[in-house]
Amino acid sequence: MRARWLLLPVAVLPLWLVSEPRAGSDGARREPVSLTVFAAASLRDVFTALGERFERTHPGVTVRFNFAGSQDLRTQLEHGAPADAFASADNRQMELVRSAGLVGAPVPFATNAPVIVVPADERTPVRTLEDLATVKRLVIGAPEVPIGAYSLQIFARARARFGPDFAARVEARVVSRELNVRQVLTKVMLGEADAGIVYRTDARSAGTRVRVVEIPPELNVLAEYPVAVVTRSAHPELARHWVTFVSGPEGQAALSSAGFGSPRQ
Repeated sequence: MRARWLLLPVAVLPLWLVSEPRAGSDGARREPVSLTVFAAASLRDVFTALGERFERTHPGVTVRFNFAGSQDLRTQLEHGAPADAFASADNRQMELVRSAGLVGAPVPFATNAPVIVVPADERTPVRTLEDLATVKRLVIGAPEVPIGAYSLQIFARARARFGPDFAARVEARVVSRELNVRQVLTKVMLGEADAGIVYRTDARSAGTRVRVVEIPPELNVLAEYPVAVVTRSAHPELARHWVTFVSGPEGQAALSSAGFGSPRQ
């Protein structure tokens, strides 16, 4: 049984009533169960693969994903969208839902590093972070989106090296601010942008369709990913199993293979 993606709009959604699986006399699951995981867009590839593995070790369970920007997912949870677990690309969105009582204690499970991506051809004259101040069309995430917030932090840090007006000069080159990191990546791959800032894992998923320009480590920001069980989960025990799975040895191995870093302790 393959993992499925669940696309939910940012709106008030009706709650789905899904009963827990009932066990027969032999203890086997008799009724199918859907585990709904809200996850940051940058987790799409690795979580889809992990969902298939989870299903194989949990007979009768189907993992359904809603991949979007972490801020969109947070808004959906605030409006009552049904979910069992939430994985964010930053701590801020997680803390907002936790302070509202919508999730339990978060567990850090991965880190990621922003990079600059440009079209694969050699015509784009971007070789360093400083070159973003002269690029014609720069695409970044919106300020409320984790990758957008990280990008602005990077620009601010770089002012000490490239001048106090560096952040303003770079932002003047921004032609679009996207609602999730995959939208930034897509615009660069399609040639609709001369450069963009995405996570290293997203750049890796694009293969040879983009060229990566590294951001100096001392100017970069490390993205931290937490995951938590949703308070009103219809399947809290199963959701806890998912959290344990992605933060455990098998989940960590898959995340590492996909280019994610280990969580900060």
